[in-house]
Amino acid sequence: MSAADYTQTELIVCAAAKMLAAKHTVFAGIGLPTLAVDLAKQTVNPDVELVYESGVAGAHPEAMAEGIADSVVVSGAEAVVSMQALFGYVLQGGKIDVGFLGAAQIDRYGSLNTTVIGDWRKPQVRLPGSGGATDIMANSKEVFVIIRRHDLAAFPETVDFVTSPSPYRARQSGKGIQPQGHGVSAVITPLGVMRRPERYGELELTHLHPGVELDDVLANTGWDLAVSNDLQVTSEPTAHEVHLLRDVIDTVRLYLR
Repeated sequence: MSAADYTQTELIVCAAAKMLAAKHTVFAGIGLPTLAVDLAKQTVNPDVELVYESGVAGAHPEAMAEGIADSVVVSGAEAVVSMQALFGYVLQGGKIDVGFLGAAQIDRYGSLNTTVIGDWRKPQVRLPGSGGATDIMANSKEVFVIIRRHDLAAFPETVDFVTSPSPYRARQSGKGIQPQGHGVSAVITPLGVMRRPERYGELELTHLHPGVELDDVLANTGWDLAVSNDLQVTSEPTAHEVHLLRDVIDTVRLYLR
């Protein structure tokens, strides 16, 4: 497809969906992660098992979920349990391959901020907070993050508040039970894709989106971003993927912009 045939949102959602090709269980967040898992289920991984924070495991939604307690995620699900059981036995039990999250800020080691922008005592913006993200970060085998912005505010040297600490940050604190998961392994942004191959390592740029220059990414990242020796260009969405997103999945344009 040409650049005029898909939007930036469709590009990053398609890139995220392809990453789910070989994954078994996905803890699906609401928003762009919803689009990505729905698209993956209709393309690269029809057997992926979807888990939602409200207590739904093995979801088979007949339409796009508009919230974690939407009735479409309950109908036909393999199981509906209490949130305590879901977090205690499924998530903390190490049964989740991928936790799929959004974030307002991300640092070089993959710690996430979804709490406040600015000073904690007098924030510029107060955000929704953790929800289940802290547990998802700590207990999923790995975490994917999809974000609509790539600028110095979203990728600062140090996040304004650590809502979901990376394994690096958790080890650095020396307090509490250490997370069992890898933490953030992939970040999909409007400019490219970052990966974090080492559990205690930093993010590195592995893909540039079509038409994006490397200098644009480096200038909009708040630290000296590592760049892969095998830097690639992200595959463009296919006409079929765009059709599914627009005409089958998000027909009301709740998340597509």
